[in-house]
Amino acid sequence: MEGALVIVALLLTLSVLGSKASGRLGVPAMLFFLALGMLAGQSGLGALRFVDLTLTQLVGVLALVFILYSGGLDTDWRRVRAVLREGVLLSTVGVLATALLTAAFARLLGFTFLEGVLLGAIISSTDAAAVFTVLRSREVRLKGELEPLLELEAGSNDPFAVFLTFGAIALIQAADVSIWTLAPMAVVQFALGGAAGFAIGYGAVRLINHIRLRFDGLYAVLTTAVVLFCYGATAMLGGNGFLAAYLCGLVMGRADFIHKNSLLRFHDSIAWLMQIVMFLLLGLLVSPQQLGMVAGKGLAVTAFLLLVARPASVLLVLAGSRFNLRERLLIAWVGLRGAAPIILATFPLLAGISKAEMIFNIVFFVVLVSVLLQGTTVLPVGRLLNLAAPPRARGNPNLTATYGVSTVVVPQRGAVAGQQIVDLRLPPEVIIVRVLRDGQTIVPHGGVELEEGDVVLLVGEPALLEQAKHVLEMRRANPFV
Repeated sequence: MEGALVIVALLLTLSVLGSKASGRLGVPAMLFFLALGMLAGQSGLGALRFVDLTLTQLVGVLALVFILYSGGLDTDWRRVRAVLREGVLLSTVGVLATALLTAAFARLLGFTFLEGVLLGAIISSTDAAAVFTVLRSREVRLKGELEPLLELEAGSNDPFAVFLTFGAIALIQAADVSIWTLAPMAVVQFALGGAAGFAIGYGAVRLINHIRLRFDGLYAVLTTAVVLFCYGATAMLGGNGFLAAYLCGLVMGRADFIHKNSLLRFHDSIAWLMQIVMFLLLGLLVSPQQLGMVAGKGLAVTAFLLLVARPASVLLVLAGSRFNLRERLLIAWVGLRGAAPIILATFPLLAGISKAEMIFNIVFFVVLVSVLLQGTTVLPVGRLLNLAAPPRARGNPNLTATYGVSTVVVPQRGAVAGQQIVDLRLPPEVIIVRVLRDGQTIVPHGGVELEEGDVVLLVGEPALLEQAKHVLEMRRANPFV
């Protein structure tokens, strides 16, 4: 066991160092993770033998759930709301169109139509981990509403791709299953997934703000339990657990709750850990020799996906939208495939589908080329289309802003007396720095309750400070309450 732990530690350390090097070389970090797994595998220098598809699938599903939740939690709803319609269309109609076009092309490579649909469904969605990693790096920044649209699509299209994959497997295996039985199933799955995601997200915020745990570290344990419960309970009820996890994170990201900033950092770390472990396992699983055997078909499918299927689906879905042709072409190009398609490709293997091994290797080949080609050219293509924005400044850009400082005394019969700071709904740009009470200094956090006579020190933009002061100085209308 000790030797295994050392190997795991070395692989994780090398992955972290690889992510640092990726920023300097302009190569997506997940490519380093995949390459490291392949080097450590049985056909590489490490000669580690790993063939456990069931474990890979389990880890992959858990990883996707936590990555989707973290992506939703970190999504700025104010930016996403403006592109909600286009994002939903890309994550449903766009995925379906990509899958069907790929299925038609796969007939030329010797696949049956249903086998082609299965292949198309697996590679039809953009990968949340890959897109989030590229778009949230400091070097890559796109103009207008491109970034929120691409992030929304990547976070929300995996559930539909999962449904199409399972549906294609069912159509291949069961004679009594038809598209007419799958259609109502899709409605039920997405309705339950959406309802569960919103309900659990809202309930989690209420729970975190009122449970008042004695130890701060337990809040991270609680939100981890929320993610697992959200996916598991939704799936047990017949809903789409991936959609529920993403929407749960999105709902919680919109709200204010205790220790929000630290929990955001915690789940960002978990998402990175899951991403590294997932890519390492997938790298261990594949054999370079097997990839060489499908190189011809892999290149053909990749070229069709990148140059025909993805652009055609984007142009179809966004026809008549406010996005111009240059923007639609860039959206089509930033259709990165990542670990999600490879994980979906393990389901046909475990189901015993004919040509499942060939499909798995082709999918892996598609992902490698997509990450290497698209992941490294997002910024150059953006510049070519005049859609690249200046890189993000290092550090916190808000530190250079002009802030004001103000002191407010909570009045007698103050409306905020007895309320937790997290429930005050102050402007997000205003920060409570200190609370003075009876000569004692209280370091504020979301769970601190304000009392009458508290002296509250505020820092923020001058215009917003006045709004915050008005909230804190309000009195209860009824003097007897």
